[in-house]
Amino acid sequence: MTDFRDAAGVLAAIGREDPRLCAFIDVWHEEATARLPAAARLPLAGLPFAVKGPTGIRSYAARRLIAAGGVPVGSTSVPGPGTYWKTWGLGTHGRTVNPWRPDRTPGGSSAGSAAAVAADLVELATGSDGAGSVRIPAAWCGVFGLKTTNGLLPSPDRSGLASAGVLTRTAARAQTYLRCVLDDYVPATAELPLPAAYSPGLGFADVDPEVAAVVRGAVGRLVAAGVVRLADRGCELLDPWAAWPAVRNGEVPPHLGELRRENDRRLDAFFAGTPLLLTPVTPNRPHGHDGPGELFSTALTWAFNLSGHPAASVPAGFTPDGCPVGLQLVARRGADAALLAMACAVEGALGPARGRG
Repeated sequence: MTDFRDAAGVLAAIGREDPRLCAFIDVWHEEATARLPAAARLPLAGLPFAVKGPTGIRSYAARRLIAAGGVPVGSTSVPGPGTYWKTWGLGTHGRTVNPWRPDRTPGGSSAGSAAAVAADLVELATGSDGAGSVRIPAAWCGVFGLKTTNGLLPSPDRSGLASAGVLTRTAARAQTYLRCVLDDYVPATAELPLPAAYSPGLGFADVDPEVAAVVRGAVGRLVAAGVVRLADRGCELLDPWAAWPAVRNGEVPPHLGELRRENDRRLDAFFAGTPLLLTPVTPNRPHGHDGPGELFSTALTWAFNLSGHPAASVPAGFTPDGCPVGLQLVARRGADAALLAMACAVEGALGPARGRG
């Protein structure tokens, strides 16, 4: 396993593994080495991290991580040209593969970030999430992923749908990220059992039975361990499949604007009484490199880009054919620190993905 305190070792591991994994667009050997002496004296003490895509080094989160002593080692793959679906990545050496199943995609659009973390090349990688672009690859690569509350951190997305996010080995490391990027970060604690509701399809999505079984089993283990206490009611929303592209394009007809407002009303009513919502991250398992077909991998994620709620993916287990599955945790707007505290408790009960593979 990579020693994440050793940037030289991280760069060497990337050099060995990335021709197979194809998670990186560029690797910054000289720049990372030059940053180390000064970074070692700062809070992150030279922690190597990766950034999403060719422009990730200019993101607000990357700048804050560098200021805290993080050392960026490279930019990770994002979807390449020639396809409209975004659940894949194209690195310098070719298409990005899923570390668990090379014949499958890692998800996207934070494809290389998730694959690099899952393969132990870096402990932390930045991402962004406009429809599930952090949570989907986190789920399919068996790592932790956080989409922050919309507007909590600066985003270049004028539609307001995309939020900064992070992919890490653990929820605890995501707390390190949040502490570095927020000026007013206040750590939170989670009192167990957590009042929660489980909604297997949010009232509209058809979930692959094997994916649903993995998530249902994870929720059952959380209940048995005393980590969550399930409410009698779930949470049902209207399917946002038409509203999301309308908002993205900046032309929202009245009926879709009302759909979005109705979902906001339902979520506000839900979170007024329950702090945690549990769902699958995706309705499907990782698909092959030829695409998802007619499936919407975003079916259970993009509702929370429209509503603005923070959401995370925690590894839930594996389908019988060895594909990772993610459990989605959603909390009140602005409750990012509380969500991470709850995610740490959930992760502690479920254990790391590698321990269940």
